[in-house]
Amino acid sequence: MKKILGIGSALVDFIAQIPNENILQEMRLPKGSMTYVDIPTALKITEMMYDQFGCQRASGGSAANTMSGLGQLDVEAGFLSKVGNDEVGQFFEKQMADTHVKPLMLKSDTPTGRAMTFVTNDGERTFATCLGAAIELCADDITPELFDGWDIFYVEGYLVANPNMLNKAVQTAKKAGLKIAIDMASYNVVEESRDYFMQLIENYIDYVFANEQEAFALTGMEPLQALDFLASRCEIAVVKVGSKGAYIKRGNEMVTVAPMKANVIDTNGAGDMWAAGFLAGLVQDKDLKTCGTMGGIVAANVIEVLGTKMDAARWKKIHENLATL
Repeated sequence: MKKILGIGSALVDFIAQIPNENILQEMRLPKGSMTYVDIPTALKITEMMYDQFGCQRASGGSAANTMSGLGQLDVEAGFLSKVGNDEVGQFFEKQMADTHVKPLMLKSDTPTGRAMTFVTNDGERTFATCLGAAIELCADDITPELFDGWDIFYVEGYLVANPNMLNKAVQTAKKAGLKIAIDMASYNVVEESRDYFMQLIENYIDYVFANEQEAFALTGMEPLQALDFLASRCEIAVVKVGSKGAYIKRGNEMVTVAPMKANVIDTNGAGDMWAAGFLAGLVQDKDLKTCGTMGGIVAANVIEVLGTKMDAARWKKIHENLATL
């Protein structure tokens, strides 16, 4: 079976459910988006979360979530990033290993990154993100040896904030013969770096994952038009359309995947886990419809829990559902 290496920001998620959206407005966090904050602000927000709401923590970051999902789906996965020499970094590395992911962690004296995640009553999540040590991952850290033995290189879209490193990574991976996948990450990130995303897709990317807001931010098109646009520039294009499911296209083959029923608690990690399910099917040579259905099953389960981590009983249920396909 093919092996997947992910790269992204190593973040620890601090997650709190909030009673209303006024709190977001007070912190100037647009609902449903991701906003970067500095280290002092991140520490202040974390303290406030514990004091006012109580919160839980888990290893996070978009690509890290996807790799953890793949590890739980019995796909050999690794994760490359940089963490601080602190307890939060140790916590991150242990959680990745516990989900059967090979952590390739470089170290820094800067504190480990964190994502303060606020979940409103409708299940929507809003992030205040401090990249911390993760932003220090640089082009010099990327060596050809890192890609030995891997078949697919999975990139989170948030890394467009670090273009020199990302350019070196995708160029090195491509030279090593890996397929490259990217998840668009967030509509506001796409809006800010639209031209760069286009350049990456046209020159390096084989598989593109986007939701309809991200696809619109990139192309200015509605989902099916955006799907055609992306599929003409990469091998496989995916546009997820929330409660309507997902559209997938490879060459002239286009499939629609129906949505899965779920009791929505927290949409955090839904896209990450959808990608994990899809890629798990892809490395098993499943057809596109089955890959998409696998993505939908994993995503539907993660939105029924708070945060991006699911317990053993839920993973057992997921494996049982996948076995029926």
